[in-house]
Amino acid sequence: MSTVSFEKDGRIGRVTLNRPDVMNAINDELPRDLAAAIAEADADPDVHVIVLSGNGPAFCAGYDLTFYAEGNGSGDVTQPMPWDPIKDYRFMWQNTQHFMSLWRAAKPVICKVHGFAVAGGSDIALCADLTIMAEDAQIGYMPARVWGCPTTAMWVYRLGAERAKRMLFTGDKISGREAADMGLVLKAVPADQLDDAVEEMAGRMATVPINQLAMQKMVINQAIESTGMMETQRLATIFDGITRHSPEGINFKTRSEQVGWKQAVTERDQGTFDWTENEEIPKRNR
Repeated sequence: MSTVSFEKDGRIGRVTLNRPDVMNAINDELPRDLAAAIAEADADPDVHVIVLSGNGPAFCAGYDLTFYAEGNGSGDVTQPMPWDPIKDYRFMWQNTQHFMSLWRAAKPVICKVHGFAVAGGSDIALCADLTIMAEDAQIGYMPARVWGCPTTAMWVYRLGAERAKRMLFTGDKISGREAADMGLVLKAVPADQLDDAVEEMAGRMATVPINQLAMQKMVINQAIESTGMMETQRLATIFDGITRHSPEGINFKTRSEQVGWKQAVTERDQGTFDWTENEEIPKRNR
């Protein structure tokens, strides 16, 4: 069964991440299924605008690292040492390009975020043309603390250098309200108003001819792409592989295998573990 669904609703194409039992966490299939659903919506002559959302309690909780970190899934997110950087790059670059199908689609993509859009889930959400969040939803790239680099690099393109550094130097999660105030997303609304806000925006855009929408999107995207977006994404994808195979990255994976993914993530996010020394940080030094 596909991990992503597509339905046509008049002039609106509805693409939905559909692994609700794991908060739509990313496995080997989801990026491919996402790109295929976006392509189907983009090719439909009746669809003017695409709405991307997540089924269940969250938009996307990132990569399914219970599978990848503890079990070393089929994508070889962490390889035995010595690792093959090109094998890693091919896998992650393919996923990055699947996420970027939102950006490359001729038609506008609105991303609706509830619950969480974190780690790899933030990569997906930030590739959309417009992102609207619930005020109480959370977004962030926590693997920036150890074991990850956002391969799409959309943080800097949406925020500028200083605010992107603020997020990626800390790996903090922020609320939808904070994300809107920072300029990371278009706007945030109370959770019970999220559906209406997205439908209002999609409905308004759907009254514009497809060719007009496509031309405006192409011009705006070209202005960003001309700054060297692809080169930046290639570097970020290479660094993402290095972060997972650095001494600290290997220590993080080993810790996940020893104590479980949830405890290792808690130690990472709270700053209670020294991944270089592979030991807990004394309280006096935290």
